[in-house]
Amino acid sequence: MVAYVFDNILTQGIRAGQVPARTADARDWFRDQAATTTVTPSSLISKNRGKQVGRTGVGSMYLFNYDPKHKATLPYYDRFPLVFMIEDYNDGFLGINLHYLPPRLRAQLMDALYSLSSNQRYDENTKLRVSYEILKSAAKYRYFKPCVKRYLTSQVKSRYLLIDPVEWDIALFLPTQRFSKKSADFVWGESRKAV
Repeated sequence: MVAYVFDNILTQGIRAGQVPARTADARDWFRDQAATTTVTPSSLISKNRGKQVGRTGVGSMYLFNYDPKHKATLPYYDRFPLVFMIEDYNDGFLGINLHYLPPRLRAQLMDALYSLSSNQRYDENTKLRVSYEILKSAAKYRYFKPCVKRYLTSQVKSRYLLIDPVEWDIALFLPTQRFSKKSADFVWGESRKAV
């Protein structure tokens, strides 16, 4: 089933009359389905080989395995970030790791980010037209602050699982965060304080 998590939920949604990302009701439906799905991030990455990519692009969503270079000094970190890339560097990238927000705030940030979509088709050409400057310029994106993280390419320990735009709401609520050193509840509490 793991290889088909996204396909199964999408198929169920279409049968229920839900079109991904198009309406608030549809987004809620897909988020609810994902939240009750049991899956591990490593199995998602390893089983979805057709969706794995070696390079990232600004405005796309990815799931990957990460081992921070300075993990000994970090108070906590996510070993399987779910990231929208917002800036590209020679040795890595800057991204919004949505796992750092509790699900309700994650949904609110994603709803705001939809306004930055390059088109309303939510197909393989859809990207977020996003940058750090855009995020800090509007109050509706305020939840991004605790999520901005710098990732080094040398510390990425898997290929990137590219999340298609119609799957963004599913990926958003799949329980794939894996925090080290602290619990998810602790991290989310710290993020609430930062916002």
